[in-house]
Amino acid sequence: MGRKSKPTAIILHRIIFLLAAMTDFAIARLDAATPDFRARLADLLAFNDATDSAVSGAVSEILAAVKSRGDAAVIEYTARFDRMNVSDMAALELSREELNAALGKLPLRLEQSLRRAAERIRVYHEKQRQESWTYTEEDGTVLGQQVTALDRVGLYVPGGKAAYPSSVLMNAIPAKVAGVRELIMVVPTPDGVKNDLVLAAAAVAGVDRVFRVGGAQAVAALAYGTETIPQVDKIVGPGNAYVAEAKRRVFGIVGIDMIAGPSEILVICDGKTDPDWIAMDLFSQAEHDELAQSILISPDAAYLDAVEASIRKLLPTLPRQDVITASIANRAGLILCRDLAEAAEIANHIAPEHLELSVADPDAMLPLIRHAGAIFMGRNTCEALGDYCAGPNHVLPTSRTARFSSPLGVYDFQKRSSLIHVSDQGAQTLGEIAAALAYGEGLQAHGRSAEYRMGR
Repeated sequence: MGRKSKPTAIILHRIIFLLAAMTDFAIARLDAATPDFRARLADLLAFNDATDSAVSGAVSEILAAVKSRGDAAVIEYTARFDRMNVSDMAALELSREELNAALGKLPLRLEQSLRRAAERIRVYHEKQRQESWTYTEEDGTVLGQQVTALDRVGLYVPGGKAAYPSSVLMNAIPAKVAGVRELIMVVPTPDGVKNDLVLAAAAVAGVDRVFRVGGAQAVAALAYGTETIPQVDKIVGPGNAYVAEAKRRVFGIVGIDMIAGPSEILVICDGKTDPDWIAMDLFSQAEHDELAQSILISPDAAYLDAVEASIRKLLPTLPRQDVITASIANRAGLILCRDLAEAAEIANHIAPEHLELSVADPDAMLPLIRHAGAIFMGRNTCEALGDYCAGPNHVLPTSRTARFSSPLGVYDFQKRSSLIHVSDQGAQTLGEIAAALAYGEGLQAHGRSAEYRMGR
């Protein structure tokens, strides 16, 4: 669907948040020692991610149209939502030469930074690659696991105002490290305007094909395949509410990475870090979106006051102050705890996307942390470094899903097949066990299949 459209519920959220930004706002203050702390924390964390019925209906229509009419439907929706009138899909595909040309247009410092970030991301993810393995039992039976890469992956990249070349690197490079044969990127270009930095990132990351298509129609094309865009095995990458709903609906036909919620940062500080640093770290997530969440936990009440003062001092200096103010006023929290152990306990309950341990000895605190997408250790380690160039992936679980989910990585682009090669002797031993269990379950064909190998 059109990227400028938003579901009704989110539009109302943002109107309310922006109204709050026009007034002298209060930042939520919580004290872990009060009886109502857990209830207040639950209210702070609450986020309604229900899909608007208009979004659901529109996505359903688009998916059905692309599935049945292929390229023709993609071209129609691209004209309707991105104001690009083209006669065929060839006009929507970018060549390798165009990607390289975009890379060549970048200022030298920006090109070098893009390449250095890509290399750091590649080096980190190469350590994640899993290999096949086997072992042989005494009777000669061989068991193991064969690890293979996905054949083809689709990468969705937002276009228009929300253009993130770092997301191209973070999604494409692990896929390539895993050995994915073909990586197809879709990116909307409203009014035909291309983002050179995004295209340059695609060139550096080794993306194979790029189509100027976005919205639910791009997800549908990747999931079902059209005459021009081949069907992929998995779709990764962020998008708006229409893209998220489309990914949710095609899951099962293809794999997806995750359905991400608003960005989050949780900082645990012992009260010794410059409060301006922490205020800016909180802003680094708040500037993403009015619904982003920034939380600070500290055992030092005076320090929480100092950080709040820094927030109010530094906020007017930032270009996105309206967005940041709305986020801070409505979803931020300053939490007073008894000690760092309790801070870790609260953090585990929140299970944040980004967790900063801005303390004197982060290594000593690390064993207390069980749930977080990424952990940034020490006063110098701001979350922004992880977004761009530290090396680990910035595609992270949100909305408390770090309790059971992990960052995007090479393992998301690999799959595993079990290997079983039974020897003559193994057929006797295993057959006896399998037949007994099969008959116990009432599955005679299973039992007889095993017994045939036993010579019965």
